[in-house]
Amino acid sequence: MTKRRKARETVLNLLYLYEVTNGEKNNLLGQIENEKKLDKKTKQFAKRLLENTLSNIETIDGKLKHVINNWNFDRIAIIDKCILRFSVTEMLFLPDIPVKVSIDEAVEIAKRFSTENSGAFVNGILDEIAHSEKLLEK
Repeated sequence: MTKRRKARETVLNLLYLYEVTNGEKNNLLGQIENEKKLDKKTKQFAKRLLENTLSNIETIDGKLKHVINNWNFDRIAIIDKCILRFSVTEMLFLPDIPVKVSIDEAVEIAKRFSTENSGAFVNGILDEIAHSEKLLEK
């Protein structure tokens, strides 16, 4: 498993905590520092990803709601929603990460941590956002 994958999984856990505590940020960034499994560079990436996700969450959720207009946003599985959020963050706010990498990582993490159909669901949503934002060519 790559270091960035570990960072993304850490961010997934913290975004899940954020979601189930109704948006409480209770030192989420500080929890990254306590992760003994992450080296310094991996912690830096995790912090950057989490900070950008939390500071842009309204924009991110707006993009997601626009794409999933035939589905109630609140009915999306929490794990899937968290994966989508950090992946959209990478796509829109972290230009040094290739969009295809963000999508592929999200799909693999969804397959590992969510339901049988989550990989395809996450892939479809992220692909639609990538095309609507003109981040990928059709």
